[in-house]
Amino acid sequence: MIVFSSSISRLLDYIRDIEQRSGLTLLPALVLLTGAFVFHQYRRNQEEKAKAHAAELATRDAEHRAEDLERLVSFGHALGRALDFDSLRVAVAQHLPAIAGTERVWVLVQQGSDWHALQGDTRGAEDVLQWGDLAESLLASGPEKTPAALGDRAVGFPLLVGGAVMGVLGVRPEAGGLPPDRRRFVEAAAALLAVSVKNAQLFREVKDNGVKDSLTGCVTRGHALEIIDAELRRARRSQTPVSMIMFDLDHFKDVNDRYGHLCGDAVLGVVGKRMKEVLRGSDLKCRYGGEEFLVLLPETPLYGARRVADTLRREIAERPIPWAGEGITVTASFGLAQTLPGEVNVQAVIARADQALYCAKDDGRNCVRIAAESATLVADETSRQNRVG
Repeated sequence: MIVFSSSISRLLDYIRDIEQRSGLTLLPALVLLTGAFVFHQYRRNQEEKAKAHAAELATRDAEHRAEDLERLVSFGHALGRALDFDSLRVAVAQHLPAIAGTERVWVLVQQGSDWHALQGDTRGAEDVLQWGDLAESLLASGPEKTPAALGDRAVGFPLLVGGAVMGVLGVRPEAGGLPPDRRRFVEAAAALLAVSVKNAQLFREVKDNGVKDSLTGCVTRGHALEIIDAELRRARRSQTPVSMIMFDLDHFKDVNDRYGHLCGDAVLGVVGKRMKEVLRGSDLKCRYGGEEFLVLLPETPLYGARRVADTLRREIAERPIPWAGEGITVTASFGLAQTLPGEVNVQAVIARADQALYCAKDDGRNCVRIAAESATLVADETSRQNRVG
């Protein structure tokens, strides 16, 4: 105003001169026109700022979408390289929290009738029950399975393959819930993960079929020897006892000759099931050949293995196997051996257990015998227990 005061003063004098000569009032109109012009320029300036701000927001949103899409692509590449559940756990732990926008992520996978955690928020033990309930609710929601809420704290996304639920991906978002854009990316991640879970299950089935006997559910002989070798080396490092049981079904040829080989297969299948009922999950169950079986009991001394063997012997002998309307009674002879301190020779341990097995057959069958080298271990342990008692 100071700079242009003289010009403004001349302009006002000129306007007043015109008003006196013409009899018109021009100054108020000029003021209104100037105000309108200033307001128009101000609004235009604000609109330009709003457009620039919107463009900046759109750019940021596009950058965020590109980052999320890049995370999703990286997750897909990691899943593509994962063939088993251990690899899936690594991929999920590395990529899924970034996609979900929170570390509070759960992945449950259905295996049979049970749910197992592939990835989870371990800060609360009650989460296991809550997410198990969510998984069951997704299973029961019918063919159109959609994301479901668990109270006000979490959202579960079903892992669907061909309309079947393979598992559930759960997200417990921070305050404010899960935004729609984030939800869409999590749904896409759940779709990728579902296919990978299915592939991992198929890979496990193929692998199990290669190392397991389909008739009895026991591992094959070659795979068992590899596991036994690794277990003996681990036992030597930890200085823990390992026991081995070998047993053979008595007069099994007579069963095949009298009832046929289908009956013989049924008998072998039942023996495999009863082994699973009696033995621990950590015990190695192997069909060594024909009707001969091998069991490895990690961290088990010989006196404990003797109880296990006698329990299994009774389960086989005292429960007839139904076939063609009658019950077939089958017995088995058992041989036991324990590894010697520091022993890692697999064949030596098997040979001692096999020798004890033949002693059981020579002593009338349907009994348990201990290898000569291992008998002293049982005697020493029995005397020690008597002294303690």
